[in-house]
Amino acid sequence: MPQEVRAVVALAKGEPVTVTTIVVPDPGPGEVVVRVQACGVCHTDLHYREGGISADFPFLLGHEAAGLVETLGEGVTHVEVGDFVILNWRAVCGRCRACRRGRPWYCFSTFNAAQKMTLQDGTALSPALGIGAFAEKTLVHEGQCTKVDPTADPAAAGLVGCGVMAGWGAAVNTAPVTAGDTVAVIGCGGVGDAAIAGAVFAGARQVIAVDMDDRKLTWAREFGATDTVNAQTEEVVARLRELTGGVGPDVVIDAVGSPQTFRQAFDARDLAGTAVLVGVPSPTAAFEVPLIEVFGHGGQVKSSWYGDCLPERDFPLLVDLWQQGRFALDRFVSERIALDGVEGAFDKMHEGGVLRSVVVLDRAGS
Repeated sequence: MPQEVRAVVALAKGEPVTVTTIVVPDPGPGEVVVRVQACGVCHTDLHYREGGISADFPFLLGHEAAGLVETLGEGVTHVEVGDFVILNWRAVCGRCRACRRGRPWYCFSTFNAAQKMTLQDGTALSPALGIGAFAEKTLVHEGQCTKVDPTADPAAAGLVGCGVMAGWGAAVNTAPVTAGDTVAVIGCGGVGDAAIAGAVFAGARQVIAVDMDDRKLTWAREFGATDTVNAQTEEVVARLRELTGGVGPDVVIDAVGSPQTFRQAFDARDLAGTAVLVGVPSPTAAFEVPLIEVFGHGGQVKSSWYGDCLPERDFPLLVDLWQQGRFALDRFVSERIALDGVEGAFDKMHEGGVLRSVVVLDRAGS
């Protein structure tokens, strides 16, 4: 039978979110219902609320989540009832042109649940990134469930499902950082700090954190940054070159996604160096550069999609590294809140006072 559960919904563009009752249908073929234990409040959720991603309101927000598989639809073989999973928004299809060419991290035809969750009046909801996990339960495709160590704290583990994976993967998969590289990361929120941790893991000999907030620069050092640059008081490009012997870092990762910060990343890198864009830009943001500068600087300019990850490979790895004490995943959890705290978490996000607020929905995630 369809179930009624509490959830956080964005009903209209720019309006505060609402905690309301939604209807979760029984899972159909290839679908599962997951009892959500914890879900991080990501900046992408705010983009949805502001209409910056699409106009398909109402949205069921939340996508950075972990929980327990509760009900299986027909033909589900990937997971079993009771499995502890992190939800992912790149359920690789195995059949699209990217997958056929051996590049599944670019999969162009990822799976989502075919059915819609709805408001009580039957209005269809658009789940954020095909997940919609600011809810006591959510409906997803079985391929969106990645099994990990069931002893992991859901509040931290769920963060691997988006921001942490995006940052870590930008350094480890997209760049990729190699042993002995010099690396700079512009923007030291959750994604940027994960990129710093990934660069350290990959063997970078120097990792420079860039931000306008001294508090965030302090956090960046806790994740392994060797040097810091305050962009409010220092000229970023000149300072990055100074810190790297006058040549610039081998890799510069932009975790902000503004034209200004990406220009800094493009200009600051060493000759033949790599600039990686992982921060999500606004739809109207534009980056202009004379082609002679592209040709003359050489190297690579890359965008990182979800950290170019493979969830089945990378999610368990990050959780295992955390469990082994080699990656401080739990340090990203700044506070644990209830469903009705999401709007307040958006405010704290603007203020820069948290890495991640995490909605906790049951005791297992507390």
